[in-house]
Amino acid sequence: MVVKKKKEMQVIALTICHQDLETLRSLADVEGKNLASLLLNCVQLTDGVSQIRYVKQIVPLLEKADKNGTYDPTISSCLDILAGMYLSLTVKNPLKKVLASSLNCLPEFFLTEAIQSFTSRLQEELNTTDLYSYRKVIDNISSCMENFNLGITSVNNLLKNVLHFLQRSLIEISEENRKFAGNHIVQTQLMNDLLVGMRVSVMLVQKAQGLQRIHLEISSSPTWQSMCGLLSIFTKFLSGDDLLQTIQSTSGLAVILFIKAMFHPPEKIPDLISSLLLRSVDCTCIPEWFLNCCRSLCCADVSESALLFLCQGTLTMLDWQNGRMGPSGEALLLDTVHVLFTLSSKIKESTLEMFLSRILASWTNSAIYVLQSSSSSLKDNLNGNSSIVRKLLEYVYTHWEHPLDALRHQTKIIFKNILQIHQLTVGESSLEETNLAADRFIFELTESLLRLEWHIKGKYICLGCLVDCIGVKHILALAKTIPSEILEVMGDQSLVPYASDLLETMFKNHKSHLKAQAVDGTWIDEWHETWVSPLLYILCEGTLDQKSYVIDYYLPKLLNCNPESLSYMVQILQASADAKTGSYSSRGALGALMACLRTARAHGHLQSATDAWKNLVSSARIKQGLIHQHCQVRIDTLGLLCESNRSTEIVSTEEMEWIQFFIAYNLNSQSPGVRQQICSLLKKLFCRIQESSQVLFKLEQSKSKHEPENELTRQHPSVSLQQYKNFMSSICNSLFEALFPGSSYPTRFSALTILGSIAEVFPVPEDQIQTVYQLNHDIDVGRFQTLMECFTSTFETVKILAFDLLMKLPKTVVQFQDSEKLQGLFQAALVLSTSTKPYDCVTASYLLNFLIWRNALPSSLSAYLKTHQVACGDGDKSSSVVESNTLMVIKCLLENLEEEISQAENSLLQAAASFPMYGRVHCITKALQKLSLNSLQLVSEWRPVVEKLLLMSYRLSAVVSPVIQSSSPEGLIPMDTDSESANRLQTILNEIQPRDTNDYFNQAKILKECDIFDLEDLKASVSNIDTSAEIKGKEGKTCDVTAQMVLVCCWRSMKEVSLLLGTLCQLLPMQSVPESPDGLLTVEQVKEIGAHFKKHLLQSRHRGAFELAYTGFVKLTEILNRCPNVSLQKLPEQWLWNVLEEIKCSDPSSKLCATRRSAGIPFYIQALLASEPKKGKMDLLKITMKELISLARPMDDSQSTVSQVHALNILRALFRDTRLGENIIPYVADGAKAAILGFTSAVWAVRNSSTLLFSTLITRIFGVKKGKDELFKKNTMTGSEFFSRFPELYPFLLKQLEAVANTVDRCGHSPVYRSREMAARALVPFVMIDEIPDTVRALLAKLPNCTDQCFRQNHIHGTLLQVFHLLQAFSDSRYRMNAYFQQELADVAACTKAKVWLAKRQNPCLVTRAVYIDILFLLTRCLDKATKGNQPVLDHLGFWEEVRKIISGSELITGSPYTFAVPGLPQYLQSITKLAIAAVWAVAAQAGEQTRDVPISFSQLLESPFPEVRLLTLEALLEKFSAAASGLEKKELPSLLWNMGETFLMLAMKENHPECFCKILKILHRMDPSEWLPHTDRCIHLTPKEFLNWTMDIASNERSEIQSVALRLASRAIAHHMGMCDQTRDSVAPKLKQWVQLVISACGDHLPTESRLAAAEVLTSTAPFFLTNPHPILGLQDTLALWRCVFTLLQSEEQAIRDAATETVMTTMSQENTCHSTEFAFCQVDASIALDLALAVLCDLLQQWDQLASGLPVLLGWLLGEGDDLMVCVESVQQVEEDYLFEKVEVNFWAETLIFVKYLYKHLFCLLSKSSWHPLSPERLCHLQRTMSEQCHLLSQLFRELPPTAEFLKTVEFTRLRIQEERTLACLRLLAFLEGKEREDTLVLSASDSVAEANPLTLPGTETAC
Repeated sequence: MVVKKKKEMQVIALTICHQDLETLRSLADVEGKNLASLLLNCVQLTDGVSQIRYVKQIVPLLEKADKNGTYDPTISSCLDILAGMYLSLTVKNPLKKVLASSLNCLPEFFLTEAIQSFTSRLQEELNTTDLYSYRKVIDNISSCMENFNLGITSVNNLLKNVLHFLQRSLIEISEENRKFAGNHIVQTQLMNDLLVGMRVSVMLVQKAQGLQRIHLEISSSPTWQSMCGLLSIFTKFLSGDDLLQTIQSTSGLAVILFIKAMFHPPEKIPDLISSLLLRSVDCTCIPEWFLNCCRSLCCADVSESALLFLCQGTLTMLDWQNGRMGPSGEALLLDTVHVLFTLSSKIKESTLEMFLSRILASWTNSAIYVLQSSSSSLKDNLNGNSSIVRKLLEYVYTHWEHPLDALRHQTKIIFKNILQIHQLTVGESSLEETNLAADRFIFELTESLLRLEWHIKGKYICLGCLVDCIGVKHILALAKTIPSEILEVMGDQSLVPYASDLLETMFKNHKSHLKAQAVDGTWIDEWHETWVSPLLYILCEGTLDQKSYVIDYYLPKLLNCNPESLSYMVQILQASADAKTGSYSSRGALGALMACLRTARAHGHLQSATDAWKNLVSSARIKQGLIHQHCQVRIDTLGLLCESNRSTEIVSTEEMEWIQFFIAYNLNSQSPGVRQQICSLLKKLFCRIQESSQVLFKLEQSKSKHEPENELTRQHPSVSLQQYKNFMSSICNSLFEALFPGSSYPTRFSALTILGSIAEVFPVPEDQIQTVYQLNHDIDVGRFQTLMECFTSTFETVKILAFDLLMKLPKTVVQFQDSEKLQGLFQAALVLSTSTKPYDCVTASYLLNFLIWRNALPSSLSAYLKTHQVACGDGDKSSSVVESNTLMVIKCLLENLEEEISQAENSLLQAAASFPMYGRVHCITKALQKLSLNSLQLVSEWRPVVEKLLLMSYRLSAVVSPVIQSSSPEGLIPMDTDSESANRLQTILNEIQPRDTNDYFNQAKILKECDIFDLEDLKASVSNIDTSAEIKGKEGKTCDVTAQMVLVCCWRSMKEVSLLLGTLCQLLPMQSVPESPDGLLTVEQVKEIGAHFKKHLLQSRHRGAFELAYTGFVKLTEILNRCPNVSLQKLPEQWLWNVLEEIKCSDPSSKLCATRRSAGIPFYIQALLASEPKKGKMDLLKITMKELISLARPMDDSQSTVSQVHALNILRALFRDTRLGENIIPYVADGAKAAILGFTSAVWAVRNSSTLLFSTLITRIFGVKKGKDELFKKNTMTGSEFFSRFPELYPFLLKQLEAVANTVDRCGHSPVYRSREMAARALVPFVMIDEIPDTVRALLAKLPNCTDQCFRQNHIHGTLLQVFHLLQAFSDSRYRMNAYFQQELADVAACTKAKVWLAKRQNPCLVTRAVYIDILFLLTRCLDKATKGNQPVLDHLGFWEEVRKIISGSELITGSPYTFAVPGLPQYLQSITKLAIAAVWAVAAQAGEQTRDVPISFSQLLESPFPEVRLLTLEALLEKFSAAASGLEKKELPSLLWNMGETFLMLAMKENHPECFCKILKILHRMDPSEWLPHTDRCIHLTPKEFLNWTMDIASNERSEIQSVALRLASRAIAHHMGMCDQTRDSVAPKLKQWVQLVISACGDHLPTESRLAAAEVLTSTAPFFLTNPHPILGLQDTLALWRCVFTLLQSEEQAIRDAATETVMTTMSQENTCHSTEFAFCQVDASIALDLALAVLCDLLQQWDQLASGLPVLLGWLLGEGDDLMVCVESVQQVEEDYLFEKVEVNFWAETLIFVKYLYKHLFCLLSKSSWHPLSPERLCHLQRTMSEQCHLLSQLFRELPPTAEFLKTVEFTRLRIQEERTLACLRLLAFLEGKEREDTLVLSASDSVAEANPLTLPGTETAC
């Protein structure tokens, strides 16, 4: 939306040969008015665009000459030159088309000469013998045939020659292509030439007049011979598998076209083609010329691809219109589709599948053409009930979920055409919608589609086609709720486009139908009820994803269809906005309203924003939306303000105010998606401002002072422009203020991104383009320093944004003047590049790049540059300056790196502790990446640098490789090597040799035998591999060097070396020949880099090392595959064969890693294959996959185990690689076979690798898992679809499953419990859903009767498990709600009664008893509903009576006879308890308040001695109490649970099981305290006060969950007491202080989330009593302590805790005495503004309580941060950084200290401004001033102790001091105000004491504080 210059057209100028040029010069007249002069002037120009103007003057000049009747003899020569000019131009040059267009208008008088000239010149072209010039000639022939009369005539004149040339060129090009086999770059170009030649041949036959009756030519004519030769070539190409498939496809078209042109008589052509397709050609009945040309097509072994492309040619090249080919044409049509069906079952290659789908769609189009005038027999063969249509439908059903989008699109075309074909086969009377809907075929098709699950994408496509065919009213008649059903599935992103398209088709069709039938406008009500009401329900009540997708996809389409519906929606949503305000998890009606308005405005349905809002939504609603608790409501409201369908719409004053309000509270969003949307929407707003400002500038220029004001602006343009400027300046101020010290990552990301957008949208004006705002005008030294300090962020994204923003600023914004400052920055970058913290080296790289690109390097670096043609201080930002600066920096870094590598070669530990080398390499890589290495000027200086870079990389790699190539790099520390013990390093290297090479599975590990056990030797060897060592750090301090530090140093060094080498390969120009001046990398160097990558990828064991080596290696292989040098181009292929051979041979001496999933080997092969050109035949992939699959299959040879493991691991990597795309699909079946067969291996490594491969294949086949359940329906595929894609898996899986099925019974009766359970689960997929009831009944019948004497419990258990899992699958099926399901389960329930003895004590086995009871419980869940007014099935069967008997005879009633742990006892107790609870609820539901028939009471269950029983019972009761308390259930608490408070009190006193105890406390908390709290004295002999003590003691001492529940319970009790009489309230008052301490202790950041959530809930529930009470119950200190808890929780990093604390704030704002404190009372607000609002409420309450004097010192303490010892904080930071370099500490990345300080300062200032008296005594004021003075002095001292560039070198300490400085300044301001001295400038720390001079205070000034 930014104003951009129009892109100029680039036209290459035409040139002519020297001879023609001399001819024009000799023919040009003196006046320059003849054609020769015109052409001469034209060719002398170097600009193609200017030449076009001259070309257009040619014909007018000739027309003028024609009218004058004068013949100019020079014209003939000029026309000849024109012909040469035309043929010399390239086919894509616009000049060629302009010249052709002009010459088409050539006067008739000159036509003959022009034709002669063109014919002559074209003949010269055709005579060329240079093979690489053939393409130009072919392009010229093509151009001549394209709407160019002279060209067409010339080609027709030379038809014989053209055909001969095409034949010759195709033969020679194909032969050349064969010679260059393997050189894919040359082959690609040659094959493209072939393709163009074939297409020109086809076009020639179609357009050339002389070829229309070629069959009448004599066979000896040259034209006929050329045609036969071309046909032979095309036939050969058609079967050429080594050619591109596009060539084969074009060959199929050409073969059919040439047959059509050459074969006689034409009536026999369909029969001939049919015989070709059916491979039944009778060679005796066809002409000899045809047999000679197409002999390979006349045999029976024609390839599948050739047949496919012949079908394509048949359907494309023959004339199917109006049945012109007669009955034989109809027969050919049917034969073609049968061939296509046969091919469909065989072809599995993705590209051929794509061709097949298009050809099938083309066949349906041809069938429609033929059916329009066809015979009745063809109609019978193609009606809806025919086998052809059924097969077409089957093809659609099996391919509508295909992973290729284009193929799925073809299924839509096919289905749509099937409907049209059926319409054409039925009578004319049936073509109307009503009759068609009643058609049996259409009706059954509609019903079958509606029965399908909604997760099937094809269902939407086909239903859309049906709607177009029969209308939506018939579908709504069959499925009235279909709009709601479709909207329900719109929470799934993969289905959303399909669902929204179907809905659009349906509601548009419905609208048209209703409008056509309606007499008045009442139709809209029905339309709204059908389509809008379900939408509003989803917007208010749907899930987050549903709402988002419905708003993005459905709502715009609905409004575009019927814009008037907006007012209807707004009216409904406005009415419910107050009731449904939403929350952090729900948008509510307000969110729905904002979403609707946003969509309407974005699509142009709100013409003028501000005017429309006055009627639709109030300003208060807009502000509520901008700070709503739900993030999407905020985004939608912002979108409403920013988005508009008109890019030049004026931004109103109200909009600008609302945007400023939004930015103040929404920068610190934790959600990346929300941040991105905010930045994107604001960028749209800025674009609107920029574009509308251009309109305003024009209006300002054209508007006179006396002219009435334009309605567009409603005010003078200059006023609007000034408002824009002020607004943008204000926005930038807010954004720079957000970059305060300690600001969070989200805040910095948002602020920098928005600032970057401003710099981009409002660029520095060029070419007199006016801009309303320039960012650089608002940037001073302080803000520039702020941006520089962003480089110190630990998040690289912030560094990138800051760097990009600095680079967008003009270089004049800040000029470096201080050479000492420059030297300091450069030295800081060098120091950071050797830091042990990885993010420091990233900071160093950005600092160095900034200094390089700003030409701000210190002058001392110029010594590194030999060529001094560019001065360092001239400020020029040209490419030469950047290049020289980069060269200097890299040389400097290289010099330091060389020295450090030398030291590391002696002591790797010292390097890891003091100067890890990866930082230097990282800085070099980043500097190179910023530079354009293809256009270097200092090539001679770069060559030695590149050579040195490579040598340093190899040296560094050699230093660190022993660690990352060791068998266990994670715990390894190699010792130093020095002059005293030269062989020490060698000893260590031998010790760490890999132990997981190819002998891992083959060679036994034999311990070395020692005659004498030497303790000293043992000590020495142990010391060599110690896990830590002491080393001197950078500053001479001793520090522990751990294995982790060494490993990080090594793998990061290898990572950076790999990335550097990859960057060099990718960016540096390569020498095409030795000593080439333009290249920097030689062929040998490239080979060395490849060898380095190979070594480390195949030998490294550390994943971080080889993953990054893979990244660099991919860059190398991509370059090699595009390299014109054949030896380099062949390298990937050679490397691939070498590694495959090494894998195959399984040589024990190989260093390949056989563990760690083959380590880097899969990555190595993946890189080699993924970089292979995708447009080629992918030969490397094909050969590699065949080799790997053969290796992955089990073999008898034990030596092949390692090869098998490697092959399985490599296959897994390849199947996971998305870059291989559909090319890998043909190997899925073989991969699955290998994986499944690998499960049976005796070697664990093979089984493990097979499992991993199988998991990858499942994802590749079925897509990424979309649900938690493995069998989630969205991850499924129909059997026909699966086996149509992988047909070879059908017999294989059938064989494997038959083998497994035979073992299910055996496993089901296994003595191993786990085997029986797995066998039961495995049985489920074998049984069809509708066969489950019969199977279950058969299994139940096999169970023994109670009278049987001999039976095995294992057999019974296995059978029962099978019954249970089958019933569970049946109950989860889609049959659940229909009558069939109920009846079948009722029959099963009846069968269970016959074996019910297994659930009773007659069965001594508790395990089988438990499973049988689980079956009964499952049946009770499925059959507990009454059907059609009848009594429930279970009652009818007497089922509950049996259950009652089981329970009454169980151990729950009679007590347990077991005195020890019996197998299955816990399981049995849980099962019988669940059944008992279900029985109790069932009886209670039937009997109402009569509970005499309850088989067991809850009291009995709760008194059970078994905790399993009590826990399940308590969980069931807690669910009921919770539902009743929250009001989720319509019914009240069941009568069974009335008056149970005393029971729970007594249980709480004696319960010793922690989980049960926790549940009891939760139930008490959920109950009304008035029901049980007054009875504590009588039940448990504790007064309410003592009970409160008891709960608080638990909250103080117990573990986390119980502690949280106890705190909630204690708070509930306290709240109850506070609501009672004064005496009761006074009785608990002494315990309130202890309660306050409990709440405070529960708010710590170190505590679990549950504890802090409990504290937030407690504060919310007690807020009216303790936080906002007009008459405070607690003391001021305790009240403020609770408020401080609220502020702490509001700044928690966890969203859930902040949301809970926000509920507390909203409660405090909604009280009678506080609701006027803010404008957002009773609103759902976000935590960011909740902090501000909470402080406003607190300050207001202090005034209400008249406690300002007592409260102010406390609040000033919060402002200053009392309790934080500054010296201790700084020292602790240093200690952590020095001694615990890799320790992770708890950090809150969301909280921003200075935001809290800012809000507190603002409200305190407002509060003090309103007060008419001084709240502090002079003594107190003096004490505070003294404290501030000491703080200032301490800050000054600490700032002086920091190094000059402390912001980079000591970032943490510097930031802490800056934060404390801001706090101190805020306190000083308030104290100055209290003292009556508002001289703020005098209170800022002096420049000598503080670095804050360049960092102005981020807090608002006193003028704007209120």
